[in-house]
Amino acid sequence: MSGAVPEPLLRELGRTEGGSEALGLLVRDQHTRRLVLLRALLDAASAAPAAVCAPGRLDRLRQDWALLEAAERADRAATRSVLLHPLAGPWAQRCLRGLTAAAPTPELTADLAHFSALAAAAAIRAGLPFETRLTAPDGLLVLPTLGALRTGPGAPVVHVAQTEREVTLRQGSAGVVTIRLEESGAASGDPRWLPVLTLPAVLPGTAPVPLDDLDPYRTAGSGLQRFGLSSVAGLDGSERAAWRDLWAGVAPMLRTGGAHRIAETAVLLRCLVPLSPPPGSAAGAATGPPSSREGAAQCSGTRREAFGAILSSRPATAAHFASTLVHELQHTKLAALAALTPLHHEDATPRHFAPWRPDARPFDGLLQGAYSHLALADYWQRRALGTDRRSARDAAWAEHARCQEQVGAVLPVLAASGALTPEGRVLVNEMISMYHRLADTPPPPGHLARAVAYVRTARMIWRQRNAS
Repeated sequence: MSGAVPEPLLRELGRTEGGSEALGLLVRDQHTRRLVLLRALLDAASAAPAAVCAPGRLDRLRQDWALLEAAERADRAATRSVLLHPLAGPWAQRCLRGLTAAAPTPELTADLAHFSALAAAAAIRAGLPFETRLTAPDGLLVLPTLGALRTGPGAPVVHVAQTEREVTLRQGSAGVVTIRLEESGAASGDPRWLPVLTLPAVLPGTAPVPLDDLDPYRTAGSGLQRFGLSSVAGLDGSERAAWRDLWAGVAPMLRTGGAHRIAETAVLLRCLVPLSPPPGSAAGAATGPPSSREGAAQCSGTRREAFGAILSSRPATAAHFASTLVHELQHTKLAALAALTPLHHEDATPRHFAPWRPDARPFDGLLQGAYSHLALADYWQRRALGTDRRSARDAAWAEHARCQEQVGAVLPVLAASGALTPEGRVLVNEMISMYHRLADTPPPPGHLARAVAYVRTARMIWRQRNAS
């Protein structure tokens, strides 16, 4: 084994768990990668031809970098909260692709201008006195993690300043908008300011969770359009209240699903991005692209370049909200682990049956899906055993039985692979052990029979669709 991940920690992660040491290792590695990526942006801009990055734009980038360094000296933790914000990842990767392209890309100018907004947001968070001028593309100036200023059509210039007392945003003769930082976010009495909604931390002493419906890069390049999905373009007051009310019930649900579930949520979840419900459905409860069930009324997903973010339409219940977090955070964990140490050397050919998908899956997708569904089987079993309400217990057993049977259908394929690395073999062996441990407490016979029939039917339909 490579030694990048100590075997005891790898075994914890293989059980879809992970204590503070294991999760901390994944988080530190991802944060280091983000900081290296941001530095690579400045280096790529310096090396880019003038046709890609004009001298004036390069000078502005260097000024913004100097502001970031000053903010970091003033308050490192506050500055890092902006630089390590999940949605800065998709932006940074797109910027780097544009700067290293052979010819200028249409979106590069706006992407580079966003660096100025990022630096200003970091300086505001750090409490650093400064002044700068920012451009508001499409009539909206977004300050990452804080909120956005509505400026009207076009791309007006906004003067941003912070003194020891306040932050002001001034656009020409439109008047000054004053914002103030509070524990719940950046607030203002001016209706032109749209704050990012901040949901309370799931555990005392941990970070609150922004529900970010404003960041321009929240779904850019995510491929959501292939599934007919889109992000919500601004939540109204009633929608924000609905998310807040649902969120209030999530922590109790996570606790009954196991102490490790609420702990991993507190450590890993750094941002929620609200999505519109899937086409042809109302808000409901299932899990979504690319792991959606056909006809599902809810969709959710993660992005490898946005570590710590979960994209989701609004679930129907707190129990399903919690299960969405459990599901998607396993993808977050496994993707971070795979970045730290290779788990297999299989190719990307889509050839495998997965009971949770209608299409053929590559080996890595099969591993990801089995891992997340194993965690769901654990979550729902604990929910079933931990509730006295018969209806809730039956619903939990049904979910557990389906997930457990789905995982059982693909574990033999994972175990038979000769392309697993030593780390991947440890991980899969632990998954198998956990699967058998869950089977020691089976669901009521009726639920098990229905789950077996569900997977059998899914396999039959899959064979018909993927005969070639």
